[in-house]
Amino acid sequence: MNIKLSLLAIVEILSGLSIGIVIMIITYKILMWIGRKRYDIHQNNLAYSIFMASVLFSVGYMVSGVIQPLLSLFRIMAASGSSTIELLLSFIGYGAFYIASSYFAGVVVSLVGITIYTGLTPIDEFAEVKNNNLGVALVVGTIIIVLTLLTRDGVNLLMESQIPYPIHFTQ
Repeated sequence: MNIKLSLLAIVEILSGLSIGIVIMIITYKILMWIGRKRYDIHQNNLAYSIFMASVLFSVGYMVSGVIQPLLSLFRIMAASGSSTIELLLSFIGYGAFYIASSYFAGVVVSLVGITIYTGLTPIDEFAEVKNNNLGVALVVGTIIIVLTLLTRDGVNLLMESQIPYPIHFTQ
């Protein structure tokens, strides 16, 4: 049994769970606040729940894409021979940067999807969602999810481009 690999797997599982829970709670609370304050949407609105579920999925899916670049970075940094404290602080710093960046990208993709769709149609989508129009909620939610699926790889590549890979000179 490879102890280091097992510990890395446990750290990945625990950090994924904790980060996922925190990101989902923050996003859910923001969406509930926006629904209440801006659109006067309260409990028991299935259409708004569908919309929120699509945004939560999109943000979570976008953030999940930074796991591989983070693991690559952690493995490279662990091989550098730095002290444990330096490694821990670097891991936390880079991890926070990657997660915040991908979270921001997920929110931006969701907002762009909503803005484009609401600008192209003659109806007021959020008035329809407030009136519990499930069809509108499904279409807006699907647009958000599809845009996330199409942009995630680009965001991942951007995150991976930030990894300080060692420079090797070959001649």
